[in-house]
Order: sequence, then structure tokens, then C-alpha cells
Amino acid sequence: MNDPDTMLNYLETLLKASNFTKAAESLYISQPYLTQLIKRVEKKLGTTIINRDKVPFTLTESGQIYYQYLENISAQRHHLRNELERFTSGGQEVIRIAILESLGTFLLPKILPAFLEKHPQVKIQISEGFPHASEERLLNEQVDCYMGQTPETLAQGLDARINGGEVYYIVIPQNSKYYIKDQFILEPGSYDLKELLMQPFVLSNGESAIRHQVNGLFQHFRVVPEVRMSSNSIITATNLAVNGVGFTVSSASILKRLQHLPINLYPLDPRQLRITYFIATKHGVKITPALQDLITAFQKAELQEEIR
Repeated sequence: MNDPDTMLNYLETLLKASNFTKAAESLYISQPYLTQLIKRVEKKLGTTIINRDKVPFTLTESGQIYYQYLENISAQRHHLRNELERFTSGGQEVIRIAILESLGTFLLPKILPAFLEKHPQVKIQISEGFPHASEERLLNEQVDCYMGQTPETLAQGLDARINGGEVYYIVIPQNSKYYIKDQFILEPGSYDLKELLMQPFVLSNGESAIRHQVNGLFQHFRVVPEVRMSSNSIITATNLAVNGVGFTVSSASILKRLQHLPINLYPLDPRQLRITYFIATKHGVKITPALQDLITAFQKAELQEEIR
């Protein structure tokens, strides 16, 4: 068994079923084959990988190491396949896009469907990551363009085209003393902003674009933030705040989906905190006609997000 993806699937199914016969049925293979496969792997490794003396089955410590090994091999194979795709796609153009995870769910559906309809021969590779990593990938020509926010902080050597944006809000959960029932968006002057900033917060971590801006807001009001929890994802931070873990600062494109929930949104002054979208390419690098069409599609798209 040399294929890591297949082996991962077999292990996951077996752990879920905690029964070799049921797992084999789900995998459309015979029970003896599955049993012998696991035994062969264990013999080759010289150790047991599955605790099967009691239900539910679990991975042994050795099994966890083997499972992580399979995951790493699988990830490396997929990464290699993506890296080679430009050279093995038989003339089919590949456009590699770096983007912030929180923006990808909003920006890409507004741009890619029409673009791909016009360019069915183009393949898209999406790489989600933090701003610094995405900029480095673009500067090293590991991607062809980068969609992000806050163009003012872009590294030298990158050319940005700007379009659209959105405002930020402080999310006030229902369990807060500042929560006002039956209101969604509060009036800007309904609370003293500095007082709100002194509450416990759930924030994205220091590498994120939004955290850099939020730190500036705290500094402007000379408040040392009480960070109850941090996350790699602003979407996760927003969901934690909505469920009462603390306040957070989030954007319209994320929050507009939450209008049915009992939360308040306190709008922040766009002069203090605002998202501006951009698409960037490396200066001096030749832009293909298809990539230029993608840039044009970005510039023409309606990307001004608001909560009404």
C-alpha cells in the first residue's frame, strides 16, 4: 500500500466503524484484505498502529506518528503536483492566486465564475495565507498575483490595483452588559469607543492584516487590549465572539451573514479603520493576457461590501 491518501481513507474508515467487516463494506473491499493490509503495515513498521481490543478503535502512539507521516506525504505530493502543473498541463495556462482566507470567501465568488466562463482553458490555483507570506510568495514568483487588503503596507516591488472595500465593526455579544436588545447596528455615538475597547477581546493573531490595523486602533486610544483568546482566522474569532467569548473586530463581508443572531455591531469610523481591497503583481514581471483579464475583472467587480 504505497498511496498515502488511500491508506488515510482506510484508517479513518476503520477507526470510525471500529469493526473490520463494516469498514471493509464501506470501502468496497473484502474484510480479509483490510485485516491483512493493517497487519502487513504493522509488521513492516514493527509496531501496532491500532488499538482494537476495545471499541471504539483508536490509534496507538505509533499509529499517530504513522498517520501524521501519511498526512505529510500526502500534502507534499499535492504540493509537488501543484508546483509542476504549469509545466505538465499541456499548454493550459495556470494562474496562481495568493489571498487572505477571510477575503477568499467574499472576493473570489464575485470574480472567478465570470472569468472562468470567459477563459475555460485557464486553471486556477489558490493559496491562502497571511499577508507577509503571500507577499513573499509573489516576490519569489511562486504565485502570479495576490489579493489582499491594506495596500499601504505592501512590500516594495509589488504593483497594486485598488477596488472596493468595507468598514469594520466591534461585535458585542448578547451576554455583554453593552448589548442592546432588538438592535443590530448601533449608532456610532451610542457608546464611548474607548470604553468598548477596554472589554475582553477575541482577536486574530499578530500575522493577520486585520490585527495590524486593530492594534493601531488600540494604540490610538492608548488602550492595552485584554486579549482573552486569539485565532489564526478572523472567521473563527468572529464566531467565538458571537458565542460570548468576548468582543471582536470584524468586517461587513463576514458579519452580514449573522444578521439573524442576537448581537450588536458598533460601526468604526472608516477614517480610523477600513478595508481597501487590492490585487497585486510583481513589478516588472510579464503579465499574460489571461492574467490581465483577471486583473480587469477584479477592477470592474462590485466589491463595496455593506450591511444594510
